[in-house]
Amino acid sequence: MKMITAIVNKKDAGEVCDALAEEKFTFTKMATTGGFLKSGNVTLLIGTDDDKVDRALDLIKKHCAKRMEPMPAMVSAGVPTLGYYKTEVLVGGATVFVSAVERFEKM
Repeated sequence: MKMITAIVNKKDAGEVCDALAEEKFTFTKMATTGGFLKSGNVTLLIGTDDDKVDRALDLIKKHCAKRMEPMPAMVSAGVPTLGYYKTEVLVGGATVFVSAVERFEKM
């Protein structure tokens, strides 16, 4: 058995969860924040049999789009703030960890 920990952008979470549920994966969904943008994420905990890991990863990859999003940036040349400007950064996709499960019990 494996535990998949998938951190996905909150904009992709609905599609990922729907796709996983449609294929009968069970999971726990937690709202999380992190990264240098401090934007909202969803962390999914997916317990599954070894032979189903690749299918779960395929679904996550398929439904997590990478995209450019605007981010305000501060301009400072060692003096008080000169102002703000917008830049774009790549967001989305998923960060996924697959771990072996030593023991599993439903109580």
